[in-house]
Amino acid sequence: MQVAVVLCLAAALVHVLLVFLQVAPPNPISRQYSRQVNAWVFPLFEQNWRLFAPDPESVNRQISARTMHTAPDGTTQVSGWFDLTAVDTAAVKHDPFPSHTAQNMLRRAWTSYLETHGGDDHPHSPRALMIQQYLRNIAAYRLATHRHDKFESIQLRVITLPIAAPPAADGPGPGTAAPRPADTRYLPWWKVARHATG
Repeated sequence: MQVAVVLCLAAALVHVLLVFLQVAPPNPISRQYSRQVNAWVFPLFEQNWRLFAPDPESVNRQISARTMHTAPDGTTQVSGWFDLTAVDTAAVKHDPFPSHTAQNMLRRAWTSYLETHGGDDHPHSPRALMIQQYLRNIAAYRLATHRHDKFESIQLRVITLPIAAPPAADGPGPGTAAPRPADTRYLPWWKVARHATG
């Protein structure tokens, strides 16, 4: 019993130390052991200040998905686009206590995808590959839940529409920028795991 308590305390102390090194300002110890610290902290214990100082969205995003299924005769069937963002919006609207997953799961997965991939849809690190798989699995699970069709591949389309700045009280001034057009990004087709198919 005492050995278990000592092991639990040691594990807790190591965890606190590693998280501290990850959030502390850069120092010789955190630089020397950054690989080990990041391996422990990401993705389960990631720390950020968004809870206390949220970064409001400056764009509206519509994330849609479509599926592809190869029939036994070899023909390929591609479904229409399914709006995943609309499902999240409907789950949050008029709910005084909306689910965290409905509010943030898909949005945060896409934000993390952008941070790890940029404009390139090829993962260049294990973390980027993990985020890509996470985003793919969210989309596949939600499609399998709302559509009961079989599919082996999935593709995402993200339409980004910048939010226009509110007009000044005395009307738009001469320096007011014209609103930027919507940007549409198509991700590559991704194979989905057997358990994700409908």
